[in-house]
Amino acid sequence: MKIRELVPVLEQLAPLAYAEDFDNVGLLVGNYDTAITGVLVCHDALEQVIDEAIDTNCNVVICFHPILFSGLKKITGKNYVERAVVKAIKNDIAIYAIHTALDNHQEGVNKIFCETLGLVKTKILIPKEQYIEKLVTYAPLASVDAVRQALFAAGAGGIGNYDSCSFMSQGTGTFRGNEKSNPVIGQRGTQQQVEEVKIEVTYERHMRSGVLNSLFASHPYEEVAYEIYKLENKLQNVGMGMIGELEQPMDEVTFLKMVKEKTKTGGIRHSAFLGKPIKRVAVLGGSGAFAIKNALAQKVDAYITADLKYHEYYQAEGQLILADIGHFESERYIKNYIVEYLKKKMTTFAVILSNVNTNPVNYL
Repeated sequence: MKIRELVPVLEQLAPLAYAEDFDNVGLLVGNYDTAITGVLVCHDALEQVIDEAIDTNCNVVICFHPILFSGLKKITGKNYVERAVVKAIKNDIAIYAIHTALDNHQEGVNKIFCETLGLVKTKILIPKEQYIEKLVTYAPLASVDAVRQALFAAGAGGIGNYDSCSFMSQGTGTFRGNEKSNPVIGQRGTQQQVEEVKIEVTYERHMRSGVLNSLFASHPYEEVAYEIYKLENKLQNVGMGMIGELEQPMDEVTFLKMVKEKTKTGGIRHSAFLGKPIKRVAVLGGSGAFAIKNALAQKVDAYITADLKYHEYYQAEGQLILADIGHFESERYIKNYIVEYLKKKMTTFAVILSNVNTNPVNYL
């Protein structure tokens, strides 16, 4: 099996189109035509992890954080990033990063975070915006079902927990082909009136190519009339962070002790206690200060994230508890999740969980 065959499997887990614009995801080092001997899954593709890949005969390293985040102008081995890349290239080891593609997935980083804390009734904290498109097309009555089913098969028509969603309205289409045309209905040079159905479906932006290819392949007309609109609707099942509820309310101290135990963090920095029970909780794995305003707007009792700075704790405004549990700790179960997913999907090579602790933060 080659790397190019593995990539679609990884994209089912974490579509690269879901990643944030600032991120660097996908195949960072390596060749798509390389045959896979084994896969090592880690949090950070450091030099020690590349050594581990060599020792375990794994020539593909799947990491959560991209080792290459911003551009490299030189590769001389002067820092930890360059040393890891140099060693990977020398040993023909590919590196594939997932990061915010999995952060934004409804079953990804933050869903795992919620499950770790025992949160239920979960939903996305910051749904992705300007990511939904709408296709409008027109088909003769006899072809409507075939066109709709082809669009659904390509991923169009999904809205939240529903699929095969569309709207249809019937009307009369007119056209006249010139001397170069080959009309399916009627003759060249003769104006035609055909009973047609207007079909409207929505889809996620990254599906556009597949949706259009399915439209053209299933539609009987030589020239297919269609329109694409960009919608302002939010994509409710994709985005940053997540909100959930505890089965039973907890007092603040008991809640934070539970968080500390479940995430195995060495310590929690938090804003002032408010003397009220914790029931509704927002989480965001990794650096989440930017979402404090969103947590406030959702009226949660606590917001659990990482990398909060001194003045950002003031933003709690006496309305919720802000808690910083550490960057690695908020994402610590991700590599396990990736391994479990790949083991179910892949049987032609070994999928190994890295034993290297890449957390750069230590607690005294």
